[in-house]
This record gives sequence, C-alpha cells and structure tokens, in this order.
Amino acid sequence: MKMSHQNNLAAAAIRRRSFLKGVLATGAVSIFAPRSLFAADGSPAAAGTGKVNLACCGIGNRGGEDVKALHATGLANIVALCDTDMGAPHTEAVLKMFPNVPRFQDFRQMFDKMGKDIDAVSVGTPDFSHFPIAMLAMSLGKHVYCEKPMAHSFRQIELMIAAEKKYKVSAQMGNQGHSEANYFQFKAWVDAGIIKNVTKITAYMNMTRRWHGMTVSGLLPEQPVPESLDWDCWLATAEAHKYNKGYVNGDWRSWFAFGNGALGDWGAHIFDTAHEFLHLGLPTEVEAVKLDGYSPFIFPQASTLAFRFPARGAQPPVELTWYDGVKNLPPMPADFGEAVVDPNIPPPSKGSLDTKASPPGKVIYGEGLTFKGGSHGATLKIIPEAKAKEMASRLPAVPKSTSNHHKNFLLACQGREKCRSPFAVAGPLCQAMALGVVAQRVNAKLAFDPAAKQITNHKLANELLAGVPPRKDWEQFYKL
Repeated sequence: MKMSHQNNLAAAAIRRRSFLKGVLATGAVSIFAPRSLFAADGSPAAAGTGKVNLACCGIGNRGGEDVKALHATGLANIVALCDTDMGAPHTEAVLKMFPNVPRFQDFRQMFDKMGKDIDAVSVGTPDFSHFPIAMLAMSLGKHVYCEKPMAHSFRQIELMIAAEKKYKVSAQMGNQGHSEANYFQFKAWVDAGIIKNVTKITAYMNMTRRWHGMTVSGLLPEQPVPESLDWDCWLATAEAHKYNKGYVNGDWRSWFAFGNGALGDWGAHIFDTAHEFLHLGLPTEVEAVKLDGYSPFIFPQASTLAFRFPARGAQPPVELTWYDGVKNLPPMPADFGEAVVDPNIPPPSKGSLDTKASPPGKVIYGEGLTFKGGSHGATLKIIPEAKAKEMASRLPAVPKSTSNHHKNFLLACQGREKCRSPFAVAGPLCQAMALGVVAQRVNAKLAFDPAAKQITNHKLANELLAGVPPRKDWEQFYKL
C-alpha cells in the first residue's frame, strides 16, 4: 500500500531525528570518519594524491558557481548533490553537469545515507542555513567549504569556530580574495612596515541592493509552496515563516530573519584582509551613525556604521566606518583619483553591479601613508599618485598565489596546504559584521565586551547575539 506524501514526510522526520540522536549519543566522527584520503595507519594517503569526495549543498545561484569552481580544479569527485528546491530552474545547470550523481533535498538524509562516502562538503545555501549543514558535517569529520558570511548569528559563528577546532577539519569561508593578490600584498606590506599604525578605515558598498525601494509593514502573505521545494528544510534553524516567493532565490538577503544585508554580503570582500593582518579582532563599540528607511523587518535603505576596535599591543585603536546605500557616499581624500576595481567580481543574481558608477572599496589611513583599494582580490594603491611613484622602489615583492580559493580548500583537505580563510580567521570577521547587523536591527550605539562576548548596554541587542530559538528538531545542531 502506497504511503501518502504526508506520511512519507513524517517517516523521513523520524529517521532524521533517530540519526541525529545517534550522532549526539555516540560521537559521529567514530561512525563516519572519512576514509578515502587516509592510509591504513591514519596518515594522508600518498600525500593526498587522490580526489576529494565532495557533497554539494546548495547547487543554484552562488552555490552552483562554487560547485563548478570546485569541480574545475580537478581535485574534487562530486558524489552527492543537495538542494531544497531540487530541479528548480536555478539548479538545472549543475544537474546537467552531473546527471548520475545521487540527489537529495534534505542534507540530513544525505549524511544518513552517504556519510561514509563523503570527505568534504560545500555549503552554498542562504546565510541562515549555513550553520546546521556545516555543524553536522564537521561533527561527522567532514571538511567544509562555506560561503560567506559564515552564519546568521554571533552565537552560530562562535559554535562553528569551536567545531572546526574540536573536530580537526579543514574549513574555508568563501571570501575568495584570500587566495588572490590582495591577500598576499596586504600581508607583505604589513610585514615590511609599509602599512603600519592604521587608525582609520573607510569601507563602502554603494551599489543597488534588492531591498532598495522596498517598503514592508510586516511579513509577506502566505503563498502555496512549490511542489519542488522542501520548505521546512529550507527554513532550517530559522524562525517559522509561511512561504512566499519574496523570501527565496536571493530575496532572503533583504530580511533580517534570513540575511545579513550589504554588510554581511560585502564586508568579507572589502575589509577582510585589513581585519586579519591588522589583528582587529572584535570591536568594543558599534554605532548606528545613520540609518535611512529603518524597518524592523528589512535592512535599511542606507546605513553608516562605526566600528571601534581597541589598541592591540603596540598598534593604535582603529575606527572602521561602513557606508552602504546608493546615495550614502563616504567622504574621500581630495587626491583619491580613480577607484580600484576587481574585474573578476562575480555577478549578482539580482540587483545592480555597475562598478563604473559606484565600485565598492576602502580607504586605509596609516602612519605616513594612505591607501585605496577595491573588493575581492583587488590590490591596494598608495595615494596620491605622486607618493606611489616615490615609494615604488621601496615596496616589497609580493608572492604569487599557489592556488585559487577553491583549490586551496581541496588541497587543505588532502593535507597539502592550509586554508587561507579558516573559520578561526573568518569567524571573528563575521562576528564583527554580526554586531553591525545587530546595531542596524536596534538602531543604537552598542557597547561590547570582547572578553565576555556580551553587549553590555542594550538588553535586546545582547539577546540578538544568540539569534532566534531554533524550531523543533533543529535545536540539536546547537549541541554538536
């Protein structure tokens, strides 16, 4: 006798609960430790000469680009595809590339059925669903390539940092500039004392975003769930919402409940290297200096946020000011000149990427020198141009990258390189940005204690660090 669709869903839910209870009770690494990359004695097999068995979660839009890029390295064997809207138009390109690879709509079922065959996982799903997939993968001993930002809340990021260390996996966040010229130049210039005693950074992203022009007074009205979509699994650890097409396929970026706004989307491509090589860590103060079109549901039409980082050893305090919104342009040095643009910026799935009109970038004010830069892999330039020419002969050589960001991850899975944007490095960057999103949500100036990891002057803001309480059957991911 055929089971109904509802009965099938109920049965699948029971299996998932049993699987996760087993993970929590017995220690998942001992159940599904990856074997294909290791010899009998536990050492990397043949110095990691084999391919990495890769499962891909999120195979459309940006996630689909990750699948293609990881496969193009020649180091990945795609063994599983997972997407909550499997077969929808945005998944078709990847499905055609791998017609015979097993397909899943629920990552929990994928690990339940294929855990022993998976070495690593790519996570190219919406921001809010990175956390449960990455946590389950790491608890099973799987390496993780996770799109930026790492997760949706400060607490989720904290748990992911701890899991990377606990389970001794390679974990890479997808801010690909960390494997391009910007990364190596910034490090070389800091090491050589070219960039020193920075006190001020201006970072900006003034291109059109999805929520620009939107006005909402509440949540969107319920619509029928498409037959191809597993809505419950799409929601993952997020709070319950009724389905509306205005939440999916990138439009989730507009909503506090699902996305991280322009800051979370672009900050990791603009001030990521400054954050790492200036050792900024976590700020002690984040101020919502200006919010245009404030809403408790969607991101502001424009934001100016001031992040104040304390002194670090001999390095002075730094104020990093973030500007987003089409007309919310930052003040610039009089001798700024032309903007720096990375020609390899990936196109957005929606919205404007007119880098000629308003390219994203940064200005860094150090001792004796001022620098301008773009996003992603774009390198810094000294301003004014006359100063750049004067300094040219004194600039250190910049090493070439040995591998692109996706290849770097796969080589790290094989023990041949180390991830350049591991969760230990990317996590504090994302947590600083998460504090900025909290400031946007409460429209306030926040005092933050980096040691206690608490907001000390705003009760609601402090509660938002933990994110929303997970729905039933999703709280287990916080225990892995």
